[in-house]
Amino acid sequence: MDGRRRNPYQLTDETPVYVISIAAQLSGLHPQTLRQYDRLGLVSPDRTAGRGRRYSARDIELLRTVQQLSQDEGINLAGIKRIIELENQVAALQQRVAELSAAVDGAAVAMQQREAQVHASYRRDLVPYQDVQQTGALVVWRPKPKPKP
Repeated sequence: MDGRRRNPYQLTDETPVYVISIAAQLSGLHPQTLRQYDRLGLVSPDRTAGRGRRYSARDIELLRTVQQLSQDEGINLAGIKRIIELENQVAALQQRVAELSAAVDGAAVAMQQREAQVHASYRRDLVPYQDVQQTGALVVWRPKPKPKP
């Protein structure tokens, strides 16, 4: 969540509002098919205190997807369940990557700020910086011999 308080009466795609008969009409499926999908774990609607199913708009979309995969693509229900699980896993991993990317970006900004603070704290009055030219000259140093007593 983004830190703001949400209105408890605000509807979202995840808000469970549709009873099974309405969900069946919206998805174009028979209510018994919805019960079967629930038993198999393909689409798991929320439950009321009396154990009645309540479907959200996202559940309706998932029901349509299951139907499309089954009817148009010829995928069996076990395969559809695996596809849904993998898609959920991909979505979770994408969310985690986004979180980690944001954390890395934040750490990079903090590091740059700290680096700028360190550079700003240098005492340039003690050791003036001079750009030294690199040459190919060779300097030989020979110590003077010590005088004998």
